[in-house]
Amino acid sequence: MKNKLIISCLLLLTAAGMCSCKKDIYNGANSLAELQFTDSTAVLKSLVSFPLGMAAEYPLSSTNNSYWSVVKREAGWITFGNELKNDAVVKSDGTYDFTRADNFLNLATTAGIKVFGHTLVWHSQQRASYYNSLIGGGGSGSGPTNLVVNPGFETTTVATTAEPADGWSVLNGAGQFVSTGTNVNGGAKALQVNVPAGGQNYNTQLITKAQIPVTAGKTYTISYYIKGATAQNVQFEIRPYSGTTAGSVNYQGGKPVTTSYAKVSYDYAVPVGVTAMQLAFDLGGTQNTLYLDDVSITDASIVAPPSGGALATIVDNAMKNHIQKVVSRYVGKITAWDVINEPFSDAAELRNNTNTPVPSGRTDIFVWQNYLGRDYAAKAFTYARASDPTADLYMNDYNLEASTAKLDAFVTLAKELKAANTGITGVGTQMHCNINTSYTQIDNMFQKLAATGLKVRVSELDIRLNPSNKTGNVGASIALQNLQAAMYNYVAKSYLKYVPEAQRGGITVWGVADSDSWITTSLAQNDAPLLFNATYGKKPAFSGFAKGLKGQ
Repeated sequence: MKNKLIISCLLLLTAAGMCSCKKDIYNGANSLAELQFTDSTAVLKSLVSFPLGMAAEYPLSSTNNSYWSVVKREAGWITFGNELKNDAVVKSDGTYDFTRADNFLNLATTAGIKVFGHTLVWHSQQRASYYNSLIGGGGSGSGPTNLVVNPGFETTTVATTAEPADGWSVLNGAGQFVSTGTNVNGGAKALQVNVPAGGQNYNTQLITKAQIPVTAGKTYTISYYIKGATAQNVQFEIRPYSGTTAGSVNYQGGKPVTTSYAKVSYDYAVPVGVTAMQLAFDLGGTQNTLYLDDVSITDASIVAPPSGGALATIVDNAMKNHIQKVVSRYVGKITAWDVINEPFSDAAELRNNTNTPVPSGRTDIFVWQNYLGRDYAAKAFTYARASDPTADLYMNDYNLEASTAKLDAFVTLAKELKAANTGITGVGTQMHCNINTSYTQIDNMFQKLAATGLKVRVSELDIRLNPSNKTGNVGASIALQNLQAAMYNYVAKSYLKYVPEAQRGGITVWGVADSDSWITTSLAQNDAPLLFNATYGKKPAFSGFAKGLKGQ
């Protein structure tokens, strides 16, 4: 007992910043004796009129009788831990497989348990490989490589009449080609061509200085921008090579020149045996001042990724398709959904690809709002409402009881969505708490959430008794168990006190036993955050939570 007491005191000193284990232990408690919770006779779902739920996993629910018996006895609702998340139902080719979700729904329905849908739009556990394939690898790719050296005539190391710009040679018409900083199509420079009267088109002739390697049988897109002081037609040539042997020239005549820059484009299928090419322009024959810019030779099979509005449209359609496909499948079977989950970063910013980096080794991150902006939330709710006119639709996030900035940003967005008649009916606060979470901040959170006029739901409640991740059998500490029970008790009482009855969307505990909590499994932390121990025995936390649900 002495050793356990010492461990408990050290944990309390570290986690809560206290200086004594006897006085002001936690949120106003004066002694450990005040934090005793022993009555475990209640059945949780029978204590309240609002939904009382647990998060559950299908593998455990379908194979572990002890686990599923606790869920059936205590919970009127379950939230699937993973089975309805995006990467659980979307396959790598974008098709859907609802087999596991359907099986779990049937299991719950047979047991008389309702299901809360979790979650439609999140940044994590997404089939990111598929969505990135729709937008060209994340929407940030540069598209096909331009094989032309100095395509915009931007660099001129030493200007000569034979080489007016790096990478380009004059075949005929020395002195007629000049690099210019005016009349450009893109970048800072273009090539000005001063064509004299008389002569033939080949009297003013420019060519790529080096041979450009190409692949036989592949198609390349040749393009350039050109304009003139007056309109006319010009010609370009494709000069193929097999090794060092020149082949027959491909002449492309009658290409228009107008008084404004216009793009000319041509697809060239490389003949068998050809390994390289040069591109030449025949610009003579008509007195004029021509401007040539942004010459390009690219692999036609490589398509540049979408950008701007086109990119946003693709992402929007993908989000809409997912929401509608999932929600419409379960109309009348699942009557409440987390439509958007964790929209804000820890810094209270709307998530994007910068403030939501992809952890090493993760391939399941896709941040929808990075491409759609703040409007993604309104769109998501609108699509969900169109798919199910009667379901409760929630926005959900974490750390709302710990970060005032995040809470305020969350409330602001909730009010915007409500005012815009998007279909939102509720807000969810996850409440992954610690034994040292501030009672005052919990009260403040519930008051602000309730002030939205929307339903308020505690969506993922668990309480760590070892927030500093100390070693040792901390779960066996009676002192820490009682502090944990006190926090479960207070969360329930604060919810009843500050959330009006008509707005109570329910409370869901995130898991069943300590041994299957995400904190002890996925995070591999030394903790015991739930209401039941590894053998499914009721802990003091159960008693504290039950008393809180009764307002005691």
